[in-house]
Amino acid sequence: MWKRIDHQPKIKAVDGPQAGQFKELGAAREPAMPHPLELSEFQSFPVFEDISHHIKEVGAQLVKKVNAIFQLDITKDGKTILQWTIDLKNGSGDMYPGSARLPADTVFTIPEPVFMELVLGKMNPQKAFLAGKFKVSGKVLLGQKLERVFKDWAKF
Repeated sequence: MWKRIDHQPKIKAVDGPQAGQFKELGAAREPAMPHPLELSEFQSFPVFEDISHHIKEVGAQLVKKVNAIFQLDITKDGKTILQWTIDLKNGSGDMYPGSARLPADTVFTIPEPVFMELVLGKMNPQKAFLAGKFKVSGKVLLGQKLERVFKDWAKF
């Protein structure tokens, strides 16, 4: 037989909200990014971490050359599985997981296998874009500057 035992601490009136002080909360949203422990499961995650370290080292130089914010939406089966922002417009540059904190100049929506082929130099970005392998919104021509950043990173 089950027995219910309630263990509620005694609450003083001053410990919590008073009558009429409750706020209605909206529905909980599904996070766009997976839990950080799951990030390492993605093939592109180590690449993003490595590029991030590179940007920390030479970011100030890149900001002078590039002057743009890029958001990369990495997809799998048509759904965004990772988002990364490369800010080469502000300060000494930054790269972080998640959507752009400031409006992105260019947003790339790329399936993960295509992204890996692009950054590893196995696929030409212009040909892949024209073939419809990934989408670009915003200032499309800035993609050439991002390509140079990736090539510069690949040399290290």
